[in-house]
Amino acid sequence: MKRSEVRRRLALEWWRQLAVALLPLFVLNLLFGEGQQTGLLTMPLFIAGLASMFVSLPLFSGYKRALVATEKALDTPAEHDAWLVLARVRRLGFLGASLPAWMAAVALFAGLEAIPLVLLAISSIVMLYLYRIPRQLG
Repeated sequence: MKRSEVRRRLALEWWRQLAVALLPLFVLNLLFGEGQQTGLLTMPLFIAGLASMFVSLPLFSGYKRALVATEKALDTPAEHDAWLVLARVRRLGFLGASLPAWMAAVALFAGLEAIPLVLLAISSIVMLYLYRIPRQLG
């Protein structure tokens, strides 16, 4: 597989993960967001959503190491394996980066208001953006 094909597949995977991270929040908000009363669990769930951002820290470190290893493996026989390892590590990072948006979807049932929901969704978007493949690679 050519390097451009790998990059294209990884780019599509990024967009797919962005949809997987945000669609539950939007769909649940459309279905159940109207008329929710603010409950006792709103603040703890918002704090848990904020704390879930820290799950991504060790995952991002692994992603950076995999990026460096892939860059070193370019134009060598180990390039294919390096791309596979990068994709696997990146998928784990995607899960960690999606946690704040998923926590917001759960907190929606507790009556979390719009601004905290948007903040958690934006934090997931920003963290997912960090997992894009840099142009210098390839």
